[in-house]
Amino acid sequence: MAEIKRVTQPTLDVLEVLLRAHQEDTPIHGWAIMKEVKRSGPTVYNVLDRLEDAGWITGEWEEAPAAENRPRRRLYQLIGARVPEARTLLAERRPPTFQIKPVFEFLRLDRVRALLIGGGR
Repeated sequence: MAEIKRVTQPTLDVLEVLLRAHQEDTPIHGWAIMKEVKRSGPTVYNVLDRLEDAGWITGEWEEAPAAENRPRRRLYQLIGARVPEARTLLAERRPPTFQIKPVFEFLRLDRVRALLIGGGR
């Protein structure tokens, strides 16, 4: 299995969705990934192609009943052996989703001084 050659924000977005799908033990199709990550089709499918070429995911065509009025979907799954690497990669490259920023980060310096000295509202 190869390493991912380019780890971009779209790659991390797609990996995060694939990891959640893996935890739910369900394959996910490209359109659902696009909706989840809010990125364009070419961006998502390029990431999926790179991940599949690197041996991180598998993709299989679904068996769609002939009566349905839509094309077959390709279903993707994160390979179990890559789950720890995906978790590590996301932890290293992506800050926590809900990070609380300190209030003082948004205040002017003179306002911070006034608050620290106790002289301002």
